[in-house]
Amino acid sequence: MKRKPDYIFIGISVSLLVLGLVILASAGQVIGQEKFNDPFYYLKHQILYGLLPGLIGMFLALKIKYTFWKKISLFFLVISLILLCLVFFPKIGYEFGGAKRWIKIGRISFQPTEIAKLSFIIYLAGIFSKSRKIDSSTIVPFLVVLSILGCLIALQPDIGTLVVFVTVGAVIYFLSGGKISHLVILCLIGSLIGYVLIQSAPYRMARLTIFLHPEKDPQGIGYQINQALLAIGSGGLFGRGIGHSLQKWNYIPEPIGDSIFAIAGEELGFIRIILLMGLFLGLTLRGIKIAKNCEDKFGSLLAGGIISWIIIQAFIHMAVVTSLIPFTGIPLPFISYGGSALVVSLVGIGIIGNISKFSSH
Repeated sequence: MKRKPDYIFIGISVSLLVLGLVILASAGQVIGQEKFNDPFYYLKHQILYGLLPGLIGMFLALKIKYTFWKKISLFFLVISLILLCLVFFPKIGYEFGGAKRWIKIGRISFQPTEIAKLSFIIYLAGIFSKSRKIDSSTIVPFLVVLSILGCLIALQPDIGTLVVFVTVGAVIYFLSGGKISHLVILCLIGSLIGYVLIQSAPYRMARLTIFLHPEKDPQGIGYQINQALLAIGSGGLFGRGIGHSLQKWNYIPEPIGDSIFAIAGEELGFIRIILLMGLFLGLTLRGIKIAKNCEDKFGSLLAGGIISWIIIQAFIHMAVVTSLIPFTGIPLPFISYGGSALVVSLVGIGIIGNISKFSSH
């Protein structure tokens, strides 16, 4: 039976969105002024290329019945794989900071990995919902697609995003009834691949060393994480106040992206940053409830996959900035600067919202 969408879930999402714009407006002031002579350049860009198309995408996803995505899952995945390949083509792919993660067409650029996240989740929800029992007909496509995506993402390179893909894939496999023993084997294989990737790039080994010994090289490879911890620590209980961060004044790298949680911690303080984390927790619990109450297996796996993607990425970002895990660059959903990430995230929220129409609230 079709019902109204889960307005609590939508409301939490909108709250995160609004708070994210406020944090970005503050975090981007200094570099916006320096690079474009406009302190609100990044906020305007986020609204124009992220918020507006994202809200349109969310509205359409709310209206389109979620079963539509199952019909186009393979086509959507193939398009995503093609886009991931195009980042390596000259004059199409755009390289920044030694990484090839963007496609640039005129003045518009976007990250294909963001689109691939959603297409990967939809594809897995589709193949794992076809039968009650997990067998080779589902495991083989899962491993093949994960391997292809993993290779393309590792070549960019974007190890943080690769970790998100592998973890979300494991969650969907588990939710579909997969065996724990298979997940253990997958984790062991993933750990081995991770070890090879770390050994193949000296800077990754250096990041691991800094994680274990943060006092080493504070002005070199450990600079960003040390500055992030300084920002969070200086925020105290109640923060310096919105707009009053000191670390965003060219002390901390990536204040609008990989380190934005540190700026938020400095300005909001411990008490209010807990409220931000509470919003992510509330979104997760509500999303899990929607997935659990959906009678259709595809809808249940799709909602579970999307919400796990958002919360896993949020957790990794926060854990990295607070030095709970080794450093890897990854944006904070709804908060970090990035139009393509925001658009795809809002479409994902719309899909879950549509699924909630067919779930018992």
